[in-house]
Amino acid sequence: MQQQFKESIDRAINNANLTGALGKFSEAYKVNRAKAYEGIDFEALRTNIAQIKGNAAAHIEEMCDLFQKNAEAKGTKVFRTNDPAKVREYILKVAQEAGVKSIVKSKSMATEEIHLNPFLEKAGIEVNETDLGEWIIQLAGQTPSHMVMPAIHMTKEEVADIFSKEVDERLSSDIPRLVKVARNEMRPKFLRADMGISGGNIAVAETGSIALVTNEGNARMVTTLPKIHIAVVGVEKLVAKFSEIAPILKALPRSATAQLLTSYVTIVSGPTPTTDGGMKELHVILMDNHRTDMAADPMFKEALQCIRCASCLNVCPIFRLVGGHVFGKVYTGGIGTILTAWHDELKSSEDIQGLCIQCGACKDVCPGKIDIPGLIMEIRRRLVKEQGMGMVQKSIFAVVNNRRLFHSMLRAASVAAKPFSKGTKFIRHLPMFLADLTDGRSLPAIAPKPFRDVFQGITQPKGLQEKAVFYAGCLIDFAYPEMGEALVKILNKAGIEVIFPEGQTCCGAPARYNGAYETAAGNAVDNIQALLADEADYVISACPTCTVALDHEFIATFESLGRKKWLPQARQLAAKTIDFSTLVKKLVDEGRLTLKEGQQLGKITYHDSCHLKRTLKADQPPRELLTKAGYEVTEMFECDICCGMGGSYSIKLPEISGPILQRKLKNIKDTGAPVVAMDCPGCVMQIRGGMDQDGAPVQVRHTVELIASQLQD
Repeated sequence: MQQQFKESIDRAINNANLTGALGKFSEAYKVNRAKAYEGIDFEALRTNIAQIKGNAAAHIEEMCDLFQKNAEAKGTKVFRTNDPAKVREYILKVAQEAGVKSIVKSKSMATEEIHLNPFLEKAGIEVNETDLGEWIIQLAGQTPSHMVMPAIHMTKEEVADIFSKEVDERLSSDIPRLVKVARNEMRPKFLRADMGISGGNIAVAETGSIALVTNEGNARMVTTLPKIHIAVVGVEKLVAKFSEIAPILKALPRSATAQLLTSYVTIVSGPTPTTDGGMKELHVILMDNHRTDMAADPMFKEALQCIRCASCLNVCPIFRLVGGHVFGKVYTGGIGTILTAWHDELKSSEDIQGLCIQCGACKDVCPGKIDIPGLIMEIRRRLVKEQGMGMVQKSIFAVVNNRRLFHSMLRAASVAAKPFSKGTKFIRHLPMFLADLTDGRSLPAIAPKPFRDVFQGITQPKGLQEKAVFYAGCLIDFAYPEMGEALVKILNKAGIEVIFPEGQTCCGAPARYNGAYETAAGNAVDNIQALLADEADYVISACPTCTVALDHEFIATFESLGRKKWLPQARQLAAKTIDFSTLVKKLVDEGRLTLKEGQQLGKITYHDSCHLKRTLKADQPPRELLTKAGYEVTEMFECDICCGMGGSYSIKLPEISGPILQRKLKNIKDTGAPVVAMDCPGCVMQIRGGMDQDGAPVQVRHTVELIASQLQD
């Protein structure tokens, strides 16, 4: 990550106005969005949208042909091109031939994509944005920070200053007054405009129509008052039938701004008469700019299901800290990272892709059902394939891919860290260039005896009927062996013998999440061989990240690399893999495990780890287990928001990880619960380390430890 980019992150995080505005919006958005979708089957709705948009993307050339045929039959002039320069040239030619001196525009990300405004202004044509947010940033000389709310990063006081300069009058930050000023300034611009330029939220092949969705009514004026209207529409906006508009219109306002509906839906189907008896000139530019290339890509074709609602930005814990001017180019946030890699070039996404923490929140809310985190992972893979890895990364992953060397170094670290841990379970301060790692959180001391050594001394009951292979992962094995001991105790109580293969090693998540798929594949092969060596009923993990690796990502890695040889074994492993809480809940329900009854253990709160909640969909079993054990589960605010750990993310970007952690600590403390539980040892490391430095009297425990202590004798 370039130093200049790191500096832009620091500036954003230290901008209290920015983080305050985005933080307040994201908090309100989640609540309001839930209300907006009440009574609607969101999964069914987004499955429908994904099918509609996916079908259009699969037949994109046919859609374009049909749209052009039907639009031209109604008198619309249709221009198609893959080249942004030709879009600009076409618009300029139309303007010059008609003697256009003034243009009004409604909000359009497609025109932002091709940098239309400066091009037309350079040619001597006045260009006026009419969307309030777009006008604000135009006056400020900025670019949109959000795809739906372009000026969300600005305070009303900042807007008042900008407007004051425009009208040469000292204005207060009274919002109704500022809106009135905007209207007064806009009205003459609409009336004198020779051309109106818009985008298009939807384009219908069946009718040759475009649909525009707005709240301010400016698009209605842009498309009706000037004698010439040009709509710049990306080909991904096409749908086959007019009836397919409805599901998108149902989802778009709810996902974008948590509204039930927008104020205006404008459908344009051919030119209309003008007041002087002539006909309006209507041009629709179907812009490609590598969209058909995306449609032809087996993985990235999915990105064309985007309806540009920006919900992925609204729920992103990173976006609300740094905003769109850092997290994005033209398009922002998670989807913006993907679009940047295609509309510009892969290398253009190099810095911004590194901001994604892979929490998966965007995937859950996407009405187009796009696996945004998965596509960003693929960008990382392709970047590494295209550019290679730096020497430091190569060295690290070479060690991780060598099980014996890796484990020997971890054992050595247990000894080397003693001067820093000073006999405690924490490393609270690291020297010099490592100091950032302990800024705001303590690190766990490497255990003097890893779980693989502890396991050899555990005596399990004889005659157990079932077997479970335990995959510990690096943290339980070398930092938290007590979690492994607790798991063995629980499974033994349920009549399950635990097997711990010595050949297991890192699950490959650190390598995979950094784009080093070859290294991750090596880890996958080692673990498949180790975990399938014994015939067992289950392969169990108490780390959701590791569980996801065993259950999903080994398969995905081999598929990405075209390594079919190991796919059968990877699928065999996946079929046996189960996370700790899901299995234990099953055992309790079957009566094979009994927890102490009638206890009143007091309040406890629960933090949802990202992979457990969003990938494994297993957020309820641990809560049910804790309740059954006698705890009163008190939900914290934003219980399912990332803690900022993100594996190596907290090491690479501690300036982002730190504020996310502090927000999580506050939410935990605000519950008043003396204990916070979670199912991820990585989250334990992050939150326990934060609580240690905070000094708050809150115990941070893995669910496995809590349940083990409440087993019925």
